[in-house]
Amino acid sequence: MRFGHDDGGEGGTTAGADRAALAAAAAALAATGAGTTDSDDPDPIGELIDVLPAGVALLDADLRWRYLNPAFTTVTGLRRADLLGRPAGATAFAGAVATLGRVLADGRDRECATGAPDGPGPPVPAGLRVRYRPLGSGGRVTGVLVLVLDDPEPVQDLRHELARARTRLALLEAAAERIGTTLDVGTTCAELAAFAVPRLAELATVDVQPPDADARTGRTPGRRFHRAALDLADGLRPAADRLPRPGESVRHREGSVAARALASGVAVLLAPRTAGELAGAAPDQASAAAYRAAGVSSLLVVPLTARGRVVGLLTLARTAASPGFGPDDAVLVGDLAARAATGIDNARRYSRSQGIALDLQRALLSEPGHPHQNLELASRYLPSGASSVVGGDWYETVRLPFGRTLLVMGDVMGHGVEAAVDMSSYRATLRDVAGTDLPPHRILRQLDTVIAANESARPATCLLALADPGRGRWTFSSAGHLPPALIAPGRPTELLRIPTGPPLGTGLGGYQQTGRDLLPGETLLLYTDGLVERRGEDIDVSLARLAALRLPAAGSLDDLLDAALRGVGPDTSGPAEDDIAVLAARPRQRP
Repeated sequence: MRFGHDDGGEGGTTAGADRAALAAAAAALAATGAGTTDSDDPDPIGELIDVLPAGVALLDADLRWRYLNPAFTTVTGLRRADLLGRPAGATAFAGAVATLGRVLADGRDRECATGAPDGPGPPVPAGLRVRYRPLGSGGRVTGVLVLVLDDPEPVQDLRHELARARTRLALLEAAAERIGTTLDVGTTCAELAAFAVPRLAELATVDVQPPDADARTGRTPGRRFHRAALDLADGLRPAADRLPRPGESVRHREGSVAARALASGVAVLLAPRTAGELAGAAPDQASAAAYRAAGVSSLLVVPLTARGRVVGLLTLARTAASPGFGPDDAVLVGDLAARAATGIDNARRYSRSQGIALDLQRALLSEPGHPHQNLELASRYLPSGASSVVGGDWYETVRLPFGRTLLVMGDVMGHGVEAAVDMSSYRATLRDVAGTDLPPHRILRQLDTVIAANESARPATCLLALADPGRGRWTFSSAGHLPPALIAPGRPTELLRIPTGPPLGTGLGGYQQTGRDLLPGETLLLYTDGLVERRGEDIDVSLARLAALRLPAAGSLDDLLDAALRGVGPDTSGPAEDDIAVLAARPRQRP
């Protein structure tokens, strides 16, 4: 690259003058720390200036244009042919001649903005910030370096795009932290709506497909949806009374914005110009009235699609007080909707899995064996809250000869459908083994051997209590289970000391049994750890809380279970941390 060479034969100076001017520019740039070179050849500096995104130009001591880089012509709109070799006073920079003269006279920098065009030639855009810097050689000023401080338009566009990208990423990162914090569909949808208002809209609704709907992208519009969440700015609260509330059904009629989004599978923008157009865009008449009352002027509807299936719809609305939605908003909300849809779909899959496990659990526990008439029983099963999956808690009663009844309380380790299935296997195996009329400790030994042979089976704790009212005797054996509680009139709740062997399925064996008198009026309470255990609490503290509880020894066994669940069960202000199974038994009084 040579100063004065215009690549188009439009004019120039000699190569020696080019190098002298470039050397002076290199010296000026080096003095400001902008760049240095170890070479005597100034071409590398010239090449650097040539590709700089900032506008750079040189004038000699006679204030004639000697060089302009491409960025200078881009940001000013001037042509090289109109400037090179010509004096500044004869060009569009005529208004800067006085400033340039002062820079030559005193050797000091000047910075000013371009004003209204006042010289010949093409006009320079007004308001550009320009710095004029003297160039020195041999102790004298030999020219002026012109720097345009405003970015060329392509660079501005790039910076604006980068700023928008950073904003989008920051918003999506915030959404990832605040949306999908639980595996509950309603909570996830409510988090999505709350995040959208007021960041993205003044009104937001989230509608989800019924679980049994055919929700493939682009299928028939007009389907029934379930309103899962609604949020809106404070000023629009009165309009919310006319909108379908969470829990109600919504049918997006054909021709509405939502129907168009469902049919196309992509976001749809609409700025209704008339009341009729607004009414046609709404999903139903009630929503149309609410939109009118709220003053909605812009709508954006995005299908919530996960794994190729529409799981719901996100509808955002703005009023005239805010800018209307644009293509950039559609892209941003589309990214947000894609992430939220995955969270909603995961929550639905989780709920479906939990529902299957819970149905299986309840079905398996709904028909326990029938005890002898000499024993009164009551039982309860409480699934855990939404924060965890159903577990493998179970109980059973097996009727044996000579008026005896075997009571069983077990807890398969883990949660979910697999734990419930393993629980069913344990229960069926126990019934078979108990039918051989073995003593409790040998029943556990047989169970342990059978379960240990199945490598996929999960370990389980188990407590057996053999009731023999005819002989007035309880016989207990435990495989790693918590001790039973004995409730008697006029006495504190007693936790029985039972020799405890390893959980079933380990193949270690070593189970023992112990006896206790079975007295009229006394009630035996068997339970799983969900009744007493608390996160972060020692189990001895949990058991002490149960022992300190005064439970009703007389009256209905259902009342006793209610009292136990109220006294040591989960806090009613929040969901249970684990499943709970309880079984109470009391000998019947003989007539």
